[in-house]
Amino acid sequence: MVKFTLYTGGYTSFIVSYLFDTQTSALTYLQTIPTSANPSWLKQHPTDNNVIYAVNEVGPLGMLQSYTVTPAGGLSLLDQVTSGGNGPAFCGPLLTGQVAIMNYGSGNGEIVPTSKTGTQFNNSTSTLLSFTPPPGGTSNPHMAVEHGSEVFVPDLGGDKIWRIGQVGGGAGDFAIHGFIQHPKGTGPRHMAILGSDLFVLHETANLLTKQAIPSYPNGTSPFLANATTVASDSPAGATFAAAEILLPVTPQPLIYVSNRNIAGTQDPRGDTIGIFNPSDLSIVKQVYTGLVNIRGMELGLGPTGEEYLVALGAVSGGMVIFKRVDGGRNLVEVARNSSAVPRTTVVMLPAVEAGHS
Repeated sequence: MVKFTLYTGGYTSFIVSYLFDTQTSALTYLQTIPTSANPSWLKQHPTDNNVIYAVNEVGPLGMLQSYTVTPAGGLSLLDQVTSGGNGPAFCGPLLTGQVAIMNYGSGNGEIVPTSKTGTQFNNSTSTLLSFTPPPGGTSNPHMAVEHGSEVFVPDLGGDKIWRIGQVGGGAGDFAIHGFIQHPKGTGPRHMAILGSDLFVLHETANLLTKQAIPSYPNGTSPFLANATTVASDSPAGATFAAAEILLPVTPQPLIYVSNRNIAGTQDPRGDTIGIFNPSDLSIVKQVYTGLVNIRGMELGLGPTGEEYLVALGAVSGGMVIFKRVDGGRNLVEVARNSSAVPRTTVVMLPAVEAGHS
C-alpha cells in the first residue's frame, strides 16, 4: 500500500493538501494551510522529502520560503527571504545546495545559498542577476534548470535562454555568461534537458522545439525538430498558451506538455496533455483532462517509478491523477477531485502521517 500527500499552491493565501491512496484510488482533502500571498509555485527539496520550497508571487518584492512537512498533511514555515524582485513565478533547488528564484515581473533573479541542510536561506551573499530586456520589450524569466556547472533560464519576454554560471568562491557568486537566442515572439517559458538535447516549450507560439545544446557561452544551434503543442481537433476560436513540460526517462523517455485554454471557445472535454516522442517530437497522444487552464503538472513516484502524473485546473475542473500506461504512451485517469480549488502548482510526496506511509 502506497499513499501520497499532495501539496497544492495557487493565487490565494494558502496551500491545500490532499491524500492520494494508490490502493483505493481515493483523492481526499486533508488541510488548508495559511501562507503568505500567492504561493503559485512549489518545489520539493532534491533529497529531503520533508522540505518544500515556495514562492510568494507578489510585488514589489516577492518572497522565497522553506517549509517542513508535518503529520496529517500540514506544513510549518522554516525560513523566508525576499526574492530581490517583483512577482517570482519559479523557484527550484540546485544539487549544489542553492535555490534559484526567478522574478517574472521585474526581469531578474537570484541563486540563494542555503544552510542547515537546505532549510535556511542566506541571500546576503547572493548576486541579483538582471536580464537585459529586448528593445521595446520586457524580460520575463520563468524557470531555472541546472545542467552540469550551468543554470539555464528561459526568458519568455526576451525570447532567450540565459546561461548562468558560478564565479569566484562564494556560494552565491553567479553571473550571466551568455544566452541562446530563440525566435522573436515565441515566448520560451519552460524547458527540459535530455543528454545533450535542449527541449523548450514556447508559451506564446504553442511550440515545442528540440535543439542540441549550443557551444558555450553564446553559441547557436538549429532546431532538430519542432511541433505544435495544441491538439489538432481543438475547437475553433480557442486561444491556448502552453504551460508545463515534463520529461521522465522511465520506462522510456517521453515529453508531457500541458495545453491551457486561456480564452475563447472551451472544449467540453477540457484541456489536453500532449505526449511527444523526444527523438523527433512526433505526437504520441493528446489526452483530454476535463480541466480548464492546466498550468501545474507533476510526476509522482509509485511502486514502480514515476508511475503517476497529477494535473491541476487553474480555472476549474479541480485535480486529476493519471496512471502512466503503455510505457508512458498513454494516461489513464485513476483519481479525481472536481471540488479542489483552482491551483497552479503541486508537489507529490510520500505521506508521513502515522498509518499513511
